[in-house]
Amino acid sequence: QVHLTESGGGLVQAGGSLRLSCAASGRTFSNYVMGWFRQAPGKEREFVAGISWSGGSTYYADSVKGRFTISRDNAKNTVYLQMNSLKPEDTAVYYCAVHRRIDTTWVGTTTADIASWGQGTQVTVSS
Repeated sequence: QVHLTESGGGLVQAGGSLRLSCAASGRTFSNYVMGWFRQAPGKEREFVAGISWSGGSTYYADSVKGRFTISRDNAKNTVYLQMNSLKPEDTAVYYCAVHRRIDTTWVGTTTADIASWGQGTQVTVSS
């Protein structure tokens, strides 16, 4: 069981940037396929971005392509989400996640495919 801790959320104006971090426990972090989800008030939790165990492949929801970048540092057991050109509709609680499958491409991924979740970090974008 891996323990995930997110940080970096906050309040930012539209057009601004934030960088989220997710620190993972355990010595096998490089084996984990990591991702970010978000959940806005009254909405279902949705996929935002995913990254392969090596960092060589990344996947994004259409709503964030070109604005968000996911990356990882396996030496630091940390995955990041750089969020640029933020919009009010990006306001949500952002969750770090570990996928159950190491060979996933994140296509069609639902919350049932997630093995572990972080506690979440709030991102609020003001207009």
